[in-house]
Amino acid sequence: MLRVMPLLWALLALEVAPSLAIFYLPGVAPASYAYREPVKLLVNKLTSTHTQIPYDYYSLPYCHPHIHQEIENLGEHLSGDRIENSQYKLEMKVPQACEIVCKKQLTKQQARLFSHAIDQEYRVHWIVDNLPASTVVVNEAAPEEPYFTRGFPVGFKARDYETGKEMHFLYNHIRIIISFNEDHNPDAAKRKFQGSRIVGFRVEPFSIAHSWDDSLPFSKHDTLLSTCNEMKEAMNDPANYQNVDRATEVVFTYDIAWEESDTPWTNRWDVYLRGSPDDKIHWFSITNSTMIVVFLTVMVAMILVRTLNSDIANYNDPAAIEDAKEESGWKLVHADVFRPPALSPMLFSVVVGSGVQLLMMTIATLFFALLGFLSPANRGSLLTALLLLYVFMSSFAGYHSSRVYKFFRGEDWMRNTAATALLFPGILALIFGVLDICLMFEGSSGAIPLSTFCTLVVLWFGVSTPLVFVGSYFGYKKEAYTPPVRVNLIPRQIPPQPWFMNPMVTILFGGILPFGAVSVELFFVMSALWLHQIYYIFGFLFLVMLILVATCAETTILMCYFQLCNEDYRWWWRSVLSSGSCSVYVFLYSVWYFFTELEIEGVVPALLYFGYMAMISIGFFLMTGAIGFLSCFWFVAKIYGSIKVD
Repeated sequence: MLRVMPLLWALLALEVAPSLAIFYLPGVAPASYAYREPVKLLVNKLTSTHTQIPYDYYSLPYCHPHIHQEIENLGEHLSGDRIENSQYKLEMKVPQACEIVCKKQLTKQQARLFSHAIDQEYRVHWIVDNLPASTVVVNEAAPEEPYFTRGFPVGFKARDYETGKEMHFLYNHIRIIISFNEDHNPDAAKRKFQGSRIVGFRVEPFSIAHSWDDSLPFSKHDTLLSTCNEMKEAMNDPANYQNVDRATEVVFTYDIAWEESDTPWTNRWDVYLRGSPDDKIHWFSITNSTMIVVFLTVMVAMILVRTLNSDIANYNDPAAIEDAKEESGWKLVHADVFRPPALSPMLFSVVVGSGVQLLMMTIATLFFALLGFLSPANRGSLLTALLLLYVFMSSFAGYHSSRVYKFFRGEDWMRNTAATALLFPGILALIFGVLDICLMFEGSSGAIPLSTFCTLVVLWFGVSTPLVFVGSYFGYKKEAYTPPVRVNLIPRQIPPQPWFMNPMVTILFGGILPFGAVSVELFFVMSALWLHQIYYIFGFLFLVMLILVATCAETTILMCYFQLCNEDYRWWWRSVLSSGSCSVYVFLYSVWYFFTELEIEGVVPALLYFGYMAMISIGFFLMTGAIGFLSCFWFVAKIYGSIKVD
């Protein structure tokens, strides 16, 4: 227990100051701007927690120039990002008041698009200097501690004062507030940087039904609006909101304000990472659950080790009567414990190999995240890293699958290797293909383009599959593992088992403790996935991963020990299923989360949610199942190698 405390506090120190735990790499280096230098405002996508279906910004009839997309990485394409140029013109430190973007004559159908987006609470995402637009949210419980959320709403609903009917109003005027930082060292030679660096980007949306002098032709550059101009600040007037319940004329406008800030450039993401005041509960919950699980894990390990030492000493005692040693216990099944599983040894080896691949991918991803390589400032980096690391870890899948299959004396190695390369990715590809078709019919930006699809196919068949065969070659080339005890030709009869050793009981019970180890953190991971929040506390996530590995290993070893003590040597599949059953609880938890925490509406959004959670649960089953098998195999080899067998 005491050994775990320094690790816990070290990880906590990393998380208390997220800006210290995350550093910036080439590609997200600081950009300095001279006075009046153009600053790009890019538009990204529209998102909603009610539908989980992202759309391109210009899928709504906003003002748009000749559209061209920015270069995006693989993760951005898969997450539905579509970063494009806009008509908003910004110049460094040049304020602007009520600038006109364009005038749009909305048809009834176009107005309905805005109304539908407002009903589903879609939010608009913009980007300036790699910073997402944010809006300030005032916490009613602590008004002095506001926090920031990414994006701003398309509009809002309110009741008309006269009719009392609920109406839809569009945010057509945006006040853009950009914070910048400068080095004011009087000695220009000693300044760390020249010019200004952008350290904040927030917006304040307004709904204004603009008016102007109709006797003059409308001009984007010359028309003077009476609702806001250089002499009159834009205001939200309930009597003059921009209604979009019918065909109407909308003028889109914006203000730009520049404010100097003391925030260093390296800390500019802190406002996004702090999140809401509920984060204090997050820290307390994680620390509390971690200490409880660690304590239980250490206690179970101590009891198990003490019992095993007693068993081994008894079996190896030369003064004991030989017949007495053979009356009961796990030594009785020493000649059958390494007998290959009767049910599909090839499938078993494929499951283990795929699980080891996912385990290595997860450890590598968390390691790079802890080093700061997966900073949220680098959009799509986490998803890209997950995919590429999974592909590059394919050799581990081939190697371990072949080693297990060779130990089972399997001969069809080509079929085993092909199954390892195709089974799990094939299942994911099938589910993902169905979901992608649904997104395509919805016109979502989340539907992957043809180029991304071709990239995924090349990664699968051009990189991952060959690596599986390479790993498999080295696995088969190596000598098969020699068990410490011989295996009889005739299997031993298994006595009737008590009810509590029923496979379904032990399998379902085996997943409870591992799920308990991750349940608290799972809530915050789910919130980041489905409530469009930024997840950055990788230190605690790494600690939770270590605890998950320990609890999976411990519970599986404990279940295996009880099983062998009852003279049941069929531990192979049960070692995978006992720890892998944690994934069943994860999926059940996702069902509970769907009905209690989310407000997802529609068939396609629900299909997306459960489809992606099924993919996650299958991967979780393979990973935890591999942990259970490897730890159980080590345990069985260790205890049977420690006793004297004639």
